Amino acid sequence: MQPLRHPKGEPRDREVDLKPLREPVITTAAPKLTEKRKAEDADANKDLKKAKLETKALKAKRPGFTDERYNETSYYVENGLRKVYPYYFTFTTFTKGRWVGEKILEVFAREFRAHPAEEYERCIRAGTLTVNYQRVEIDYRLRHNDLLANVVHRHEVPVTSEPITVVHMDEDLVVVNKPASIPVHPCGRYRHNTVVFILAKEYNLKNLRTIHRLDRLTSGILLFGRTPKKARQMEHQIRNRQVHKEYVCRVDGEFPEDEVVCAEPIEVVSYKIGVCKVSEKGKDCVTTFKRLSFNGKSSVVLCKPQTGRMHQIRVHLQYLGYPVVNDPLYNHVVFGPMKGKGGNIGKTDEELVKDLIGIHNAENWLGMDGDSEMSLFKPKLDIEDQVLATNDKDAASPSSSPSPPEEDLKALKVTVGTQTGSEPPDSSFANEKVTTDPHCYECKVKYRDPKPSDLVMYLHAWRYRGPGWEYETPLPAWAGTDWGRESPATED
Repeated sequence: MQPLRHPKGEPRDREVDLKPLREPVITTAAPKLTEKRKAEDADANKDLKKAKLETKALKAKRPGFTDERYNETSYYVENGLRKVYPYYFTFTTFTKGRWVGEKILEVFAREFRAHPAEEYERCIRAGTLTVNYQRVEIDYRLRHNDLLANVVHRHEVPVTSEPITVVHMDEDLVVVNKPASIPVHPCGRYRHNTVVFILAKEYNLKNLRTIHRLDRLTSGILLFGRTPKKARQMEHQIRNRQVHKEYVCRVDGEFPEDEVVCAEPIEVVSYKIGVCKVSEKGKDCVTTFKRLSFNGKSSVVLCKPQTGRMHQIRVHLQYLGYPVVNDPLYNHVVFGPMKGKGGNIGKTDEELVKDLIGIHNAENWLGMDGDSEMSLFKPKLDIEDQVLATNDKDAASPSSSPSPPEEDLKALKVTVGTQTGSEPPDSSFANEKVTTDPHCYECKVKYRDPKPSDLVMYLHAWRYRGPGWEYETPLPAWAGTDWGRESPATED
């Protein structure tokens, strides 16, 4: 008789196999054993239900996109950049399975190595690092469904001050032209400097539903649903390839005059830092390319992706040997001397990811999508490259941020013509709105402003067309036929 399999893979004999055994103790103890197991199973079910209820309750406490969140800070414009005044914010994450049973201090000292263990110990003792929003001891052992919350003094990365313009708006849909450098939604080191927050604060367009996304450095058409029904309808059209997308980009070299179709499969090398490559193990995808102009050094190319893989256009152009001119990721020798042309990288995936992180700060340069674990305690940046001055004189004098004026919070009607804002950014820096924290690392340093070249990549979502609708944006200056002719081609 074949043995049954235990759920964990270990063999367990059928009950009939025990009958030949002559020990009476087995037969008399069996009922007690069964009752004990039933009791244990019942307790386990109770614990599971309790854990689910606790998780649901804790999730309900997690901060969402409420007016309180929108109003926790404000913007100011300086040197062509939109900047956010520092503010206090609570990062949250649920306990990972591998952390269960471990001491909270040991977990943070190991998992979040951006700061020394002493800093996490200070946070726990001060009550800014809590479990289920309750203060705990430093030797507290983590349990399933524990919600870790850490109050931090948050500094965001500047983005361009170029306005988000409304292309179309009705009761169901909002279509905007997104400038480069602004992420679509909160991620990594961006929260208020994101499209959804700016639209909420400056245009009073709240509770928008993301239909699709663009990379942070990519500009162009961005669609949002104002109702769940419209968002689902548009998502369905995109998922079923009923939406035709057209992008324009400027690439290195003289792109072929004839139409080029690239059907190489693409694989995600690392979701954590957002890097892909052409690979036989990847997912099928197709992009059609057509050259629009050539200025003697670089080409403007029309791109029509037939699928929607991550970084599809950029990876296919890299594979063809014509990467986007200023693509900080796929136009880099970290992919080998040929910059990944023909899929020739010459290193393993692990080596590639290690080299990328070694060359650039992963969160700032690569612009991670989604809140990574390292976002709970932001990693220290490369001081040599990004810090100009230290020991800010005002760093040790904490102050509170005043509430925004009541008139700034009024809900104003937004029209395509006027694009009336509900809270325009300050035209200059206002010192009275600054908060500082004596324990905040970033309060003690002054960062260099990003250069214009850091804020744009020559890739633009130009036109989207679906069943009965079509939206288009003006082409950016770098896509002009004569752009860059004054810069003669140079030989390598």
